[in-house]
Amino acid sequence: MYAVIYQFDVIQGQENDFEVLWKLVTEAFIQHAGGLGSRLHKNETGSYIAYAQWPDKKAWVTARQKLPKTAIENLQRMNGYCDEITVLFNMDVKNDLLK
Repeated sequence: MYAVIYQFDVIQGQENDFEVLWKLVTEAFIQHAGGLGSRLHKNETGSYIAYAQWPDKKAWVTARQKLPKTAIENLQRMNGYCDEITVLFNMDVKNDLLK
């Protein structure tokens, strides 16, 4: 399994729109690109942190290519609500105790 941790710095006032699109985009990655799901968090400084799981690194690298046009458009809209998007970590999962 492969995990990626993102940080999204969302433009103030756009948080709700970002959250709605994040859910739609995540569901599209699950349905069309083999994603295993994601969790969205908000830290004490107001940044969103997302933890996403993939079967392997190749699935993550090729995921966007597998999305339908509407999902790509949603992804672009979601990204437009952000001042900055950072991949904090991408890593192999060695042990998983999450339920």
